[in-house]
Amino acid sequence: MTELLRGVRFLGLKPPASELEYVDLVLRGLPVKSLMSINKVVAPTDSSFKFRIVSKASFYRLYGVSTPSSRRRLSGAQSAVVARLASVWAQAERVWKSPDAARDFLYRKHPLLNERRPLDVVLENEIGAELVRGVLGRLEHGSAV
Repeated sequence: MTELLRGVRFLGLKPPASELEYVDLVLRGLPVKSLMSINKVVAPTDSSFKFRIVSKASFYRLYGVSTPSSRRRLSGAQSAVVARLASVWAQAERVWKSPDAARDFLYRKHPLLNERRPLDVVLENEIGAELVRGVLGRLEHGSAV
């Protein structure tokens, strides 16, 4: 199983049959519950963390009681950020062996990222996420700071 699919378990979703099925799901838009699930894992004490991915107005429009739950979906772009974060989280938790240690890593400035927080770099774009994945890979193999 790839890191991409390992991240699905942090989104409150049934595992897809393949990576391509997951790609299609992300393109169509993940359910809003996926955003809530990753928020609870990555930032359990920060209920506003989700607003770094989805604006408040969009979130409340999506999460409003007037919208049937089956239609509450993130956009494809928002879903890509959530899926990216879940994938990096899965790798961080595997490398650090605990959610608390993974969270400490993501929130602590890192010298290989020019003293930027890995979490911030991951949320910026896919290239940033690849840099963080690289740092995690180096940590896992004993060649990073």
